[in-house]
Amino acid sequence: MRAIQRQIMRRSAKVLIAGGTLFFLIFGPAGAGRLAAQGLNIPAKTWGVSFGNSKTFTGLRFNFRDSQVRRITGVNVTFWRSKKNDDSEAVVKGLSLGVAPGGGRLFGIQLGLLGAGADHSMKGLNIGGLGVGAGEDLIGLSFGGLGAGAGDNVKGIVVGGLGAGAGEDVRGIVIGGLGAGCGETFKGILAGGLGAGAGDDLKGLAFGGLAVGCGGTLGGIAVAGVGVGAGESIDGLVVCGVGAGAPRIRGLAVCGFGVGGKDLQGAFLALGTVHVVEGGRLTGLAASAFNYCRGSVSGLSLGIVNYAWTIEKGLQIGIVNIVRGNPKGLRVLPVFNTRF
Repeated sequence: MRAIQRQIMRRSAKVLIAGGTLFFLIFGPAGAGRLAAQGLNIPAKTWGVSFGNSKTFTGLRFNFRDSQVRRITGVNVTFWRSKKNDDSEAVVKGLSLGVAPGGGRLFGIQLGLLGAGADHSMKGLNIGGLGVGAGEDLIGLSFGGLGAGAGDNVKGIVVGGLGAGAGEDVRGIVIGGLGAGCGETFKGILAGGLGAGAGDDLKGLAFGGLAVGCGGTLGGIAVAGVGVGAGESIDGLVVCGVGAGAPRIRGLAVCGFGVGGKDLQGAFLALGTVHVVEGGRLTGLAASAFNYCRGSVSGLSLGIVNYAWTIEKGLQIGIVNIVRGNPKGLRVLPVFNTRF
């Protein structure tokens, strides 16, 4: 029995000595210098298990800080982020783990304690404790504790604790704790705790705690605590706490105070006012305390006071009804007014 115990102890000692030697080679001062240059790779130079800065490798790889990496396939564990632009052309495929894993193009799963990022693109599942970002495209599922976004395009689902967005186009779902948006066209679901918007067109579902807006056409459903606006047109359903406006509106707008524009077609409901600017046109239903159309009306206006320059086809119903283009004596009438 004692002989067996001694054999076990001798074998265990050999294993510990071998393990200690390997540890020293990997993490010791001299070993670190060698590994920074090429890496210790088992069983082959380009595949298996690697300790150090292997430039091209397939398998399980451990390195403190990547430098001038070309291509890694498999599991890549890095303990610190690379220098700026040092790995801008690196292609990493598989599972990337570390404090802040990165590279030029990342494919697969990226998990970073602080963050995860790519100089060019990230495709797959991307999670960063503070943030996730790509210089060009971000594709797949991305979650950042503070923020998540891309310099160019986003395709997929992006969630940021404070903000999320893209410099150009978005196709998918973007959610930001404070704000969410894109610089150009958005298609999908957009939600921001304070605001949500797009520099050009916004089509889909948009939610903003305070506001929703875009520079072009807003199409779909927009809901905001305060206001909704578009630089060109709103097409769809709008619900907001205060007001909505665009040069052209098509659809249904329900607002706490007012709706305004030049060309309104559809149904417009507000507690305060429905306002059509000079030379404009209202087609459909306007229901508010004061329906103020400085143009033509085709449809029905319901309010305490209704005002229109002309009525082409339609009717005003309210306490005071004004049609400026009617003959004298018929311009201001109680209960109702129409074209005479």
